Amino acid sequence: MSREGEVDEDKRATLRRFAALGAASPLARFTDDGSDSDAPDAIAGYVSARPGTHFSKLRDDLKLGTGEAQHHLHRLENEGIVASRKDGDYRRYFPDGQFSAFEQVTLGYLRRSTARGMLVTLLRRPDATASELASELDVSRPTVSNYAADLEAADLLSREDGYAVTEPETVLTLVIRYADSFGDDAAALAGEADSLLRYDP
Repeated sequence: MSREGEVDEDKRATLRRFAALGAASPLARFTDDGSDSDAPDAIAGYVSARPGTHFSKLRDDLKLGTGEAQHHLHRLENEGIVASRKDGDYRRYFPDGQFSAFEQVTLGYLRRSTARGMLVTLLRRPDATASELASELDVSRPTVSNYAADLEAADLLSREDGYAVTEPETVLTLVIRYADSFGDDAAALAGEADSLLRYDP
């Protein structure tokens, strides 16, 4: 088989896998466009499983061309199946109507490794200092400071007395729900969720 044929088969298998997710998700309600493409279902499934993903990541993971991805995403947005929001240089995609603005912002930051690492560490150890965060994440103190400023501007972090996640229950819930689509740090935190949620009101 030619390399081109292998690529086509790989793309087809990827689209079918995510299309199955799309067909089983609440997003499976768009109209038939008359084509036999699995791409719309695959995009719906991908966005449902990985909310907050940005365009390039979705396009590359689904092995779509830029124009093909743009076409289907535009159609899905017009039909109220997916929604998007600008996030710096990225455009991030979500199932339409499923997340508050705060949750959308949170998911966007959870898809950035350093920001996610800071939030995950602070959920696990609320008293962690900037130096401890830098050591834990193997980044510089200025990097931690820059991300902390961004997270504070997004209302995810307070810096009034050290660092504190502003809505820890919401952030933890999103980490747990989509742990498989984040990194190993999120998966490890999800495994500790029971102990983290045991507290006396």
